[in-house]
Amino acid sequence: MKSKIWLALIALYLVWGSTYFGIKVAIETIPPFFHSGVRFLISGIILVAWQRAAGQQMPTRKQWISSAIIGSLLLLGGNGLVSWAEQFIPSGIAALIIASVPLFLVVAEAIRPNGVKPNWQSIVGLLIGFIGIYVLINPAEAGAGTGLNIYGVAALLSACLLWATGSVYSKSADLPKSSLMSTGAQMLMGSIGLFIVSLATGELNGWNPAEVSTRSMIGLGYLITIGSIIGFGSYTWLLQNAPISLVATYAYVNPVVAILVGVWLGNETLEPRIGLATAIIIGSVIFINSRNKPKSTLTLNAGAD
Repeated sequence: MKSKIWLALIALYLVWGSTYFGIKVAIETIPPFFHSGVRFLISGIILVAWQRAAGQQMPTRKQWISSAIIGSLLLLGGNGLVSWAEQFIPSGIAALIIASVPLFLVVAEAIRPNGVKPNWQSIVGLLIGFIGIYVLINPAEAGAGTGLNIYGVAALLSACLLWATGSVYSKSADLPKSSLMSTGAQMLMGSIGLFIVSLATGELNGWNPAEVSTRSMIGLGYLITIGSIIGFGSYTWLLQNAPISLVATYAYVNPVVAILVGVWLGNETLEPRIGLATAIIIGSVIFINSRNKPKSTLTLNAGAD
């Protein structure tokens, strides 16, 4: 059993850590919101059909509404903005900024009615984490036009906030008992919002599907099959067979994998500042999670689902 757990954990590290580069490749010739819509429509259909064939009940009307709210916050607001931002931001940097989601979760949980207020350890972790984000973004260089794209950074930070909001809301929402049926329903409802935004922003104007590269199609196919189906299959199995504290380590390892994949396959630059920011941000997340034991709830990953 231990060997199976570690194999599944390594698969989760590699799969979800590599999906950020998969997004980067897919949006080279496919509009970002449209690409996410296609990805989650197909993945959602597969998951819902799979769970229905396994005997699970379809979501009720109220559960579809809850799934629509969560799907809009997590997949449209979270993953959609990540995909849009990766037009301007290296995939490894995007993964590192998204790794700060637990910091935003602490804030979202603190301000919601009857939410859990952070203790002093969590506050210290928050301060350290946001210092790491500041080091990573380096506003002085951004303002001079030599640093990270400010709009891309703003989109990623907004994705973190919306992801945290959706995650907090999901705790009390009426959702299907099957975690995979719930995930599939969220993907289907989120894909609707993604298609609407794709049309509303005009990103399809002048886009010719015939010009989509083989490389982008492979990236999209990887996200649908490996990223969503195998990634979530491994994650769900681990939740049922491994300690939650061990499963939660994917949040620390994924951004490191994403940075290394971006450097290796995407020729992205690994500067000393990025290494320092990585250590600070991931260290703060580990510190916060060590004081707040992760619970066994299935949540999506903003870039990697």
